Amino acid sequence: MELRIDALTALVGGKLLAGDGTKSVSGVAGLADAGPADLSFFNSVGYRKQFEATRAGAVLVTPGVEKGPDGVALIEVENPSYALAMLAREAEEAQQRFEPGVHPTAWVADDAEVAAGAAVGAHAVVESGAVIGEGTGIGPGTVVGRGVKVGRDCRIMANVTVRDGCILGDRVVLQPGVVIGSDGYGYEYVDGRHERIPQIGIVVLEDEVEVGANTTIDRARFGKTLVGAGTKIDNLVQVAHNVQIGKNCLIVAQAGIAGSARIGNNVIIAAQSGVNGHKEIADGVQVGGGSAVYRSIHEAGRYMGTPARPVKDEMRLWSALEKLVATTREVGRLRKEVDSLKGG
Repeated sequence: MELRIDALTALVGGKLLAGDGTKSVSGVAGLADAGPADLSFFNSVGYRKQFEATRAGAVLVTPGVEKGPDGVALIEVENPSYALAMLAREAEEAQQRFEPGVHPTAWVADDAEVAAGAAVGAHAVVESGAVIGEGTGIGPGTVVGRGVKVGRDCRIMANVTVRDGCILGDRVVLQPGVVIGSDGYGYEYVDGRHERIPQIGIVVLEDEVEVGANTTIDRARFGKTLVGAGTKIDNLVQVAHNVQIGKNCLIVAQAGIAGSARIGNNVIIAAQSGVNGHKEIADGVQVGGGSAVYRSIHEAGRYMGTPARPVKDEMRLWSALEKLVATTREVGRLRKEVDSLKGG
């Protein structure tokens, strides 16, 4: 996305300190790799040498930077990294813009409602009673089940499945391969066999939820599995039936949340962690990577380990284990000495 430097300055709400605002940049690169057509940023004294030697066309800088390399435009902003992220978002949205309409190879049920400003991609399926909101894009090969409600300005990527009755709010993003509303994993052991329990509930994703590639969120046995507004879920995460996840949470890759667990607001569950079924995690909890939440956590803070415990307690345990290893070795040495004395 090519932008004149003066237009770029206005876009980020910055101040042009030096350089020619009529020149343009069309790429983004680090200070060391940037060329005259690239935008870069400088917000750490640790990169002073790279900044002084950069060949970038323009650099986003923090207040207080008054001089840069000759010929390099300097744009002052409060947070250069964040400003660059906002520009990247503009570029991403420009790439993802679509022409509204239904692709000739897609199939849309006669009683489905697809807004005039929405798009349905090649070989996608929109089943009976489904509703697709204004500005939403349905990617190639995606299946939107019966009675599904999809809000405005959503991005549903390729080969996603949203099963019957599920509800998506506005500005929801589903990456390729996501499955929303798969059957919950429920069985009863009867007469020597595992009998499947019908899962007749739904999944609700509130506004601005994002779900990573190949993540699955199971429908409720009855009622709803809920993911609160602003929550971001990474790739390869499993959310089981009737789980309730609060607002603005981060659930990282390969985490698993078992059935009917309740996760508060602003919770972080790091990679490869597990939450046991029917357990509760309070607002503001951070669960470290590879941890196992076997018991409910009722106070905000940082937890890790198996079972998950406050970080300070876990670190003390690690220290004690290291001392135990040393003690065991010392006991072994002393035993050999005693045995040699007995033998003597």
